[in-house]
Amino acid sequence: MATVTSNAPVKSFSFSVSNPLKSLIPKSPSLCFPNRNHHQRLGLSINASTSAPPTIGTANAPSPDYRVEILSESLPFIQKFRGKTIVVKYGGAAMTSPELKASVVSDLVLLACVGLRPILVHGGGPDINRYLKQLNIPAEFRDGLRVTDATTMEIVSMVLVGKVNKNLVSLINAAGATAVGLSGHDGRLLTARPVPNSAQLGFVGEVARVDPNVLRPLVDYGYIPVIASVAADEAGQAYNINADTVAGELAAALGAEKLILLTDVAGILENKEDASSLVKEIDIKGVKKMIEDGKVAGGMIPKVKCCIRSIAQGVKTASIIDGRRQHSLLHEIMSDEGAGTMITG
Repeated sequence: MATVTSNAPVKSFSFSVSNPLKSLIPKSPSLCFPNRNHHQRLGLSINASTSAPPTIGTANAPSPDYRVEILSESLPFIQKFRGKTIVVKYGGAAMTSPELKASVVSDLVLLACVGLRPILVHGGGPDINRYLKQLNIPAEFRDGLRVTDATTMEIVSMVLVGKVNKNLVSLINAAGATAVGLSGHDGRLLTARPVPNSAQLGFVGEVARVDPNVLRPLVDYGYIPVIASVAADEAGQAYNINADTVAGELAAALGAEKLILLTDVAGILENKEDASSLVKEIDIKGVKKMIEDGKVAGGMIPKVKCCIRSIAQGVKTASIIDGRRQHSLLHEIMSDEGAGTMITG
């Protein structure tokens, strides 16, 4: 969700499941350098405030004039975010659905190609559960956190760093950008410490310190860092850390323009029982009041607190968006409509 001020009138538009802006960029390693003769498309469509786009030739093919109009309308959003760091926490349904995973990857690549500096942080709960089941190790949770003994921690590290992380790097590379896979261990990016109730949870940690120096040259040279949410303490003991927390702390340390948490809900609801009561934008004072009033509860509380903490440390805005929606990242960044709830300072 982005509000853009421009001297020239800008038509309101939003991205939806099938949408022409992506058809302007070829799906190939030359993604940032489009080839006129390359006809593979990324299969998206935009809902503009104007009438449906005229088509030419084949069915559903937007005309050149319509493509130009879409690019023109995108300009103020690109100008607002060009050169800015955006930290995205990737999780939920977007990790398990092949279609949603492809959507997130192509959105990241497009954003990188128009000058944004995206950083992707991920967990991998479903994959961890699957491997634990194969090894006949029961998965146990307390207060929404995975109980992590030494054996489980070994599986968590192998799955997050060795499988999920490298799979995401490969997908981003195949889509035309260049990604680098990291974890909190690398370059001492993150230093962990045990959570206060570690006696009950085992090797579950929180972020004690962030050293973003290993990330700066990567984003400066146009790479997309992909970060697994595990890290070690000062003694080298590995810990499993909540990916929302990692994303928020990294966003703060980097002075990011925006933190985005992909979730399996529409955003913050005024009425938890009414899906149509989405709160599009709210400030820290307002969202704290919603927590006090019980309107924000359960698993949404730690996500909201993560956003509040990151904003308090200098991040401009933080958004909790619906990761079940295709191309939700583009909806959030490249339209006024947004794709969930934006929290401001």
